[in-house]
Amino acid sequence: MDIYHTIVRPLVTEKGTFQSQQHHESTNTKLARGGAYSFEVHPEANKAQIKQAVEKIYNVKVLSVRTSNRRGKPRRVKFKRGQTKEWKKAVVVLDRDSHIDLF
Repeated sequence: MDIYHTIVRPLVTEKGTFQSQQHHESTNTKLARGGAYSFEVHPEANKAQIKQAVEKIYNVKVLSVRTSNRRGKPRRVKFKRGQTKEWKKAVVVLDRDSHIDLF
């Protein structure tokens, strides 16, 4: 899989913005931890592929990757029932000296 097809889009939300601004000094959990950024990724991508894609595209050092599969939610429009798409989310934790300018 190509690295440009691994990452679909960055997720820009209030929670994601807050997590990207957190550092080790304010969390006191892991040494040299930088901000955490979330991305929508290809459903078949694994953690190693996601790490490689983020490091090459954004030129940063990735410490860890957390992934989760998101289910589609049932929706209704008038009399028809449907479902939103299923997708995969990845939260990427960067090194303390690395930063991604998404905003």
